[in-house]
Order: sequence, then structure tokens, then C-alpha cells
Amino acid sequence: MRDSCRRRLIRLGLGAAALAWPTLPAVAQPETLVSAGSSLPVLLSSPKTPATSAKGDPTTLNLIQGDRALLALDPEATPAPADQDTLPLQGGDRPDAGSASEAAEPNSAEPVPTNLVDPTLPTEVTAPRSDLDLDYLRPHPNPLRLQTQPAEVEIVGTQPISLETAIELAYRNSEELRIAQLQLERSYEGLRAEQALRLPTADLNATLEVTDQTNFGLGLNNTATRFNSGIRADYDLGVSGERAARIRVAEEQVRLATLQVERAQVELRLNTITDYYAVQEASEQIRINQAFLQEAEENLRITRLREEVGVGTRFDVLRAEVQVANARQNITQAQSQRDIAQRQLARRLNVPPSINLTTLGVEVMGTWPLSLEESIVLAYQNRAELEQFLVEREFNEAQRQATLARTRPSVGLFAQYNFQALLITPEGVPTSTNDGFAMGAQLAWRLYDGGGTRARAAQSELDIRIDEFEFENARNLIRIQVEEAYYTLQANQTNIDTATLAVSQAQQALRLANLRFEAGVGTQTEVLSATSELTQAEGNLVRAKLEYNRALARLERAVSNLSTLPR
Repeated sequence: MRDSCRRRLIRLGLGAAALAWPTLPAVAQPETLVSAGSSLPVLLSSPKTPATSAKGDPTTLNLIQGDRALLALDPEATPAPADQDTLPLQGGDRPDAGSASEAAEPNSAEPVPTNLVDPTLPTEVTAPRSDLDLDYLRPHPNPLRLQTQPAEVEIVGTQPISLETAIELAYRNSEELRIAQLQLERSYEGLRAEQALRLPTADLNATLEVTDQTNFGLGLNNTATRFNSGIRADYDLGVSGERAARIRVAEEQVRLATLQVERAQVELRLNTITDYYAVQEASEQIRINQAFLQEAEENLRITRLREEVGVGTRFDVLRAEVQVANARQNITQAQSQRDIAQRQLARRLNVPPSINLTTLGVEVMGTWPLSLEESIVLAYQNRAELEQFLVEREFNEAQRQATLARTRPSVGLFAQYNFQALLITPEGVPTSTNDGFAMGAQLAWRLYDGGGTRARAAQSELDIRIDEFEFENARNLIRIQVEEAYYTLQANQTNIDTATLAVSQAQQALRLANLRFEAGVGTQTEVLSATSELTQAEGNLVRAKLEYNRALARLERAVSNLSTLPR
């Protein structure tokens, strides 16, 4: 099973190995590193050199400038055209629904700086090309730090990031992934501890003894001081097989921890993509509802003019006003959902609490190059969960052998040297020293333990059977996951084409409805209906794209090892 995973190892300059994760088109994977002097695969991406000023000092971003703040990581990236509210207002103020149409005017918004730096630094300092160059997206180095002031958790800036950047930040900042890596390091230390049993042990002991004996009848007081020391070396020949079994148990624990790191990485990638798409969906809902609000406000304006000139009715005005109110309420609800999704994404990426995150526009993230059958077989070969159950089976078998070895004979060698000196003696007794050396072999054999060893060995046998059934269950679940993601991907690929055509048709229908209404040959009902249909069609298109992207991410997760996909 280990060979079937087909993982590739990259030898770095530090002499250690790291897992390589090549990418699918339009889906970035993490940069792999290893720490100096370590043989453990560390999957955190490397920090790049920060931008420097003319004096060579690292630039310090000024997160607040006037009433608005923007952390510009990628100068070429533009955020999703949600509601132009990527810049949070001071004091928690939010633009109300009535100003949505004004906020959409390109000339009415304030110019947004793309590079905010400390005003004390030279003005020619530009923002780094990569957002990973900036340290302010790193969590605080002290994991036990707790904010105690409201100003420490106040959001002072909103950063638009791409999906690839979000994945890289997750790999770099995630505490869950770091915990899995530390557990892997712990397993390596446990393996080294068991491998130390192959070497002999040496023990040194020494005692200093002072005795005072008084004979009251004779009036004698005898005081003596003795010094005893010895050194003993023992070596187990490993005849019972317990040492080899314990080392094998530790090796399987390392394999389990390595697979857990891989599993944590792919789960983190999927969760990050899911949270990213949640922000995109909420932002797109704001954009669609704002466009609907603009149409509703324009319709209300025309309806009121028609009422003033006597060709419209109060009933039409009331219906238009209700439509505007509903649109504003939808925007408010969508903004709330977007704020929640943004904070969840920031939590997933573990960025500082004063920074908010937003996304870029919705795009289809690529195609799946394999058939359903090929995807299922590839998932069987690559999934860490399946290999984990096989490794656990081998782990329990090694545990069983280590347990049975306790009732087998154990043979060891020893060598011992002793030294004794009489330092202070009673009167008339001279001081003396003596030493001695001994070596030999010793046998230990537990003949009877009440059946406890066999009972513990039977437990390990049952654990092996449990692992086999869990493997079968995981295999069937993986197939269901692949099939569900694949069918969803195919369905939404068709829905994207259908929804794109529906949006074009709904736009034409709304334009014709407005022309008919302005010419007096149409009704307001036709305009309201056409506006609602356009909003629904745009929402269907956005959902189809996002569901397609989500299904693609789940399919990539089901296969896990992206390096095996054809290019």
C-alpha cells in the first residue's frame, strides 16, 4: 500500500526530505520545506524576504489611513465586485441600503490606495509582489497570547486574496497542521527511544557510609567511614524478540503520524477552499442584490413620474416601493452572511485578528481530466485513510508480538566492576582498599502470569480484525465520495451553460420590458417579473459555478495525491 501511494520525495539542500504536491491547472499547492538538521517532513511554506526601504529596514505597513484602510498584498489582484465595501469604515459604520446605488457609481467612491506604507518611509517603496512577503499575515509567535483590549481585536483593514494565496496561508499558519507535524516529531523521538534498546546500558552507583558503634561496657567508641562504588554494563541479546517488536511498533507509529500529516494537509486544503467559496458566494449575492436594487430604484423613479403626470397609479408606486424595500433587506442579509464567511476564512487561515479577508471574482477553476472509474481507482491508490488502516493493522500485529515476547526466555550479558575503600577506621584498624571485576550471562523467563499475556495478545488480534473491517468501510465511503463529487461536477458543468444562456435571455427580456413600459404599451408587472427573473438567473449562474468549483475541490480531495493526475 505504501508503494501504491506513489509519493515523490524531493531532496533539499538541508539534507532532509519533503512531500511534493504538484498542482492541477489553476489550483496552487503549498511550498514544502524542512527544518535544518531534521529528517521530518515539514509542510509549512517558507517565509520570503520582506520588502525593504532605502535604508535596508523592513517596511512597516500603516494599516490605518484616514477613514479607510486596505492591505494591498497583490497589486495586480482586484477583489470581487461585491458592494465596493472591501474597506471597513471606522467605528463599525456600514453603508445603508439606500446608498447602495451611490456606492456603485465609479466616480463617487474615494480613490483607493494600492500601497499604504508608513509615511516616514521613502515614497518609492512599493508593495511586495507576493502577499507572503508581508509578516503582518503571520499569527503572533506566542500561541498563549490573549488579547485584553478592544483595540487589539478591532478590524482595521480588509485584504483581497486569491484562492492560491489562501491555500498557501493556510499551510503556513494553520495550528492544526502544526500540531500534526509536532505529533510526527514526537513519534520520531519515540522511535529513537526504542532503537536505543539495541545498545548496551551502563549504570554507575556509589555510596559513602559512616558507622558509629559504641560499647558502653568497655567504654569504646568505634567510628568507620566506608566508600563503595561500582559500574555495571548490561546488554540484552534480543532472543525473546520483544526488542524487535517494540521497535517495529514505534516505526508503525511514525508511519501513522506521517499519514496523519498528509491527511491534515488535504483536509485543510479542502476546508480552506470551502470557506473561500463561501465568501465568494456571499459577495456575489451582494453584487446581484445591488444590481436588483438599482433596477428597482429606477423602476420606482419612473413609476412615480408616471403617477405625477397622471398615467400611473398609486398601486403601481406601492408595488415598486415594496420591491425596493425587499431588495434592501436582501442586501443587508447578504452583507451579514459575507461578514460571517469572511471571519470564518480569517479564522481558518489564522491571520491576526485585526485583519479581514475578502476574495476575488468567481471563476471556473478548471476541468477534471479523468473518468469516474479512473478517479475511483486512483482514490483507492492514494487515500491516506486506507493506508492508515493497513498501517494500524501492522501496528497491532507488532503489539501482539511484543506482548507474547514477555513470556519467552530473555538472555543478556553483563559486566561489573566494584571498588571499596575503608577511609576512616577504628583505632588499631588500618585503612584498606579492594576492588573486583565480574562478567557473565543471565537468563530470565516468566513461566506463568495467570493468562494475562494471552488475553492481551487476543485483544491485539481483535484490533486487527477491526482494522480490516474499517478498511472495507473506508473503501466504500471513498467510492461514494468520488461518485458524489463527480456527478455533482458533471451536473453543474451543464448548469453553467444553461445558466449563462438564461442570464443573457433575462437581460434581453428586462430591456424589452423597460422599453415597453416607458412606451406605455407594457405594464409594471412585466418589469417587476423580468427584474426578478434576471436576479434569479444571475444567482443560478453564480451557484452553478461555485458548486462546480466545490465539487472539483471535493474530487481532488477524494483523490488526494494530485501528483498522479495526467497533465
